[in-house]
Amino acid sequence: MKGRNMTRWRDPAKDPRQQPKSNLITAEGAARLRAVLDHLSRVKRPAISAKVGEAAAQGDRSENADYTYNKKELNRVIARIGYLTKRLDELQIVDRLPADTSKVFFGAFVDLEDEGGEQIHLRIVGHDEIDTKKRWISIDAPMAKALLGKEVDDDITVLTPNGETFYTVTAIRYPGMKSPST
Repeated sequence: MKGRNMTRWRDPAKDPRQQPKSNLITAEGAARLRAVLDHLSRVKRPAISAKVGEAAAQGDRSENADYTYNKKELNRVIARIGYLTKRLDELQIVDRLPADTSKVFFGAFVDLEDEGGEQIHLRIVGHDEIDTKKRWISIDAPMAKALLGKEVDDDITVLTPNGETFYTVTAIRYPGMKSPST
């Protein structure tokens, strides 16, 4: 069968999209997701519902582009609300410092230096918090997996599209997290 809906076959055992994602999130990330959910539920959904009602009152819905567009938008918002509600129930919020703050764990800000002396600043966060502009990487990413458990001055090797890249951990910080005793 040929056509635009055909995709290339992927072996499920080797497909990285099939690997289970971690359900960890920082307290700030959980607060952001709750704020998005609240905005969608209290502001956006009622506004779009009103637009759908107004468009439906105009008569023939089959040729009413305003009705069709807003109905699709409403369905998208409802789906997003459902996804966020389910996702927030599944997530485990990590708001405490690890027992050993000299090592890299979830939520850490890590400074690295590559072979050329270039500094890289990363934060290891949950899958739902990834932000490439801030250089926040998922705990499921190869770089994060290589960093977990490392200390300052430890060397790591990460396989990149350009080959193996070597980094040295220069600093580890955990700002904004509570100590385990509190």
